[in-house]
Amino acid sequence: MLKTRIKSSQISNLTDARYFAAWGVEWLGFCFDPSSENYLSIQAMNAIKAWIEGPKIIGEFGLQSTEEILGAIDLLALDGIQLSMHAELDQVKALQTQFIVKEVIIEKNTAFSTLAQHLAIFAPYVNIFLLNFDKNGISWEMLQEDPSFDLGVLQAVCKTHSCILSIDFQPAAIDKMLTALPLHGLNVKGGTEEKVGFKSYDELDDIFEALEDLEE
Repeated sequence: MLKTRIKSSQISNLTDARYFAAWGVEWLGFCFDPSSENYLSIQAMNAIKAWIEGPKIIGEFGLQSTEEILGAIDLLALDGIQLSMHAELDQVKALQTQFIVKEVIIEKNTAFSTLAQHLAIFAPYVNIFLLNFDKNGISWEMLQEDPSFDLGVLQAVCKTHSCILSIDFQPAAIDKMLTALPLHGLNVKGGTEEKVGFKSYDELDDIFEALEDLEE
């Protein structure tokens, strides 16, 4: 049992999928954005999906049309979708019958008060917000040390909405982070294999070991 829900994203190989499933993550995210270096074809994802069970499957989309997204949902029997930062409100509304994760990329000059206003607009149609600090190199340490980041407002945002954080952090900081913020979960990333069927998971092992709830 883990201390919080985990979404693994950008999975592009069976090795990653099996690794995360074995740790009992809540969601496995596969990138269907053709513009991304982590893009996975629908055929490849189907082959991986046949070998895993347990986690819910999330399709991570970019600028695809609503029709393309709905087609992928039907073809792959997805449990949910992740829409990009650039997905407009009309598209989110059109897809609201699905389980939706909405990515929100945090800039270094993002005011959390502005963030709260942005989330409020999409909240009626979205299940979870993925607050992506990684994209712009913002770490958990930076959030605590930079006075321009108002953690109090971020705490309020996370209380009001179901938020998953995608942020660089040290395993030793996990308990402090989960105490400071009422998070719905954390996002971790897959990556390329060193060779087919082989990959080092030392860093992720440290994170998951710190996430283990040994009291359960």
